[in-house]
Amino acid sequence: MADFIHDDFLLQTKAARRLYHEYASSHPIVDYHNHLPPGEILEDATYANITDIWLKGDHYKWRAMRIAGIPEQFITGKDVTGKDVSDKDVTDRDKFMAWAKTVPRTLKNPLYHWTHLELKRYFDIDEQLNEDSAGRIWDVTAEMLQSPEFSTRNLLKRMNVHVTCSTDDAADTLQEHKQLEEEGEEAFVMFPTYRPDNAMKVEDPAFFSEYVRKLESITGIAINGYPAYLEALRKRHDYFNERGCRASDHGLEEPYAEDYTDQEISKIFEDACDGIKPDVAAERKFKSALMHEFAVMDHEKGWAFQMHIGAMRNNNSKMYRRVGPDAGFDSIGDASLARPLVRFLDRLEQNDQLPKTILYNLNSTYNEVLASLLGTFMGGGVPGKIQHGAGWWFHDQKEGMEAQLQTLSNMSLLSEFVGMVTDSRSFLSFPRHEYYRRILCNMLGSDVEAGIVPNDDRLLADLLEKLCYTNALSYFSYTRLPKPAPSVLKN
Repeated sequence: MADFIHDDFLLQTKAARRLYHEYASSHPIVDYHNHLPPGEILEDATYANITDIWLKGDHYKWRAMRIAGIPEQFITGKDVTGKDVSDKDVTDRDKFMAWAKTVPRTLKNPLYHWTHLELKRYFDIDEQLNEDSAGRIWDVTAEMLQSPEFSTRNLLKRMNVHVTCSTDDAADTLQEHKQLEEEGEEAFVMFPTYRPDNAMKVEDPAFFSEYVRKLESITGIAINGYPAYLEALRKRHDYFNERGCRASDHGLEEPYAEDYTDQEISKIFEDACDGIKPDVAAERKFKSALMHEFAVMDHEKGWAFQMHIGAMRNNNSKMYRRVGPDAGFDSIGDASLARPLVRFLDRLEQNDQLPKTILYNLNSTYNEVLASLLGTFMGGGVPGKIQHGAGWWFHDQKEGMEAQLQTLSNMSLLSEFVGMVTDSRSFLSFPRHEYYRRILCNMLGSDVEAGIVPNDDRLLADLLEKLCYTNALSYFSYTRLPKPAPSVLKN
């Protein structure tokens, strides 16, 4: 497969090639939402082999392997009872070979593009991964991964990552973030993101009670009721702010915007702590109350409030018991979005408490609904205050990105978009920013050659700088930036 990932990959017109190579490709990366483990960045970890860095935890690949008929022990390493299979019985090399067997079957799936783009960018391998080439690629990458050049920090530097933001539970100590900040890493900065999803799980009273105790321990606050619970969550929010956090993130199947009273929420809280599971209506009220409070906290500090909406998680209960969450058993939901989302945003807007907000919808049938809705809550002198987030999860592929970008262009202002994120757990995922930039330049280049937008390099270069880099820096207002400082932000 010589030159599949060539210089003009995905760039189908002369204008697209010019825009990408001259204006888009060199901008640093701001990856404002991912799930990378901060501890591995702090310790500058290295990896034993390509399975260790590339396959472990990657539910995209795991899902494809199951569809291709690969047995679970070669995917997650679990047997039929959910126990870990011995490394002697199924080695990391065996798992890689199983993935290599799957790759040719992913043709037309975005995994085919990502796989070969990542092999090219990190290992300079421009060879089709399949059963014939797998042994050679395993040996070459195994040797390369022993080099310090493939440590976590050096991988970030290689991809020109200036800002990376992890996703952290509200009760996390953030010790790794604090240590890295004190150390003074100059090539990139890492910030936490406040993710309080666990704080809302009253539907699981045993888990919830334990979480309340965890918050008590880390905050030193005696949580004897709902007001104290909010106080503890706010104290954690304050601490995240001290560590440079400038965004929260919330993963929801649907928006929560029920009416409620303080007395109702206090009762639901107390019942959950006593082991009493609320009914569905009470659960929704509790989550509505907390989501409102989280948004108010974000508004007070000038943070961005991110909502990932529309995932139905852990659908296969048998496999959830066997392998746990985030293992490829989630899907796109079809819950109602427009009316509850309007109620949620409007309730905040009425009291001048609506924060900067990024809304990611997993169900692409809502693209136009969401993009039109967002335009009704703009204002306050903040460019692009309410964002239609990047194509996410099942849609961070060519057609999904194009659909999100086109809808955004038609119903809002593309020029104010804050750009791409990896939303990934893999240190080899950063070529997804290149993927986005090539797709973006291909769309703009096609429009140039069709006469839909002017063939004006100054206008287009400015747009690409914003969409690849500076809009994100301006939107999140990070307290620290790499040294030497990046280019000056434009107004």
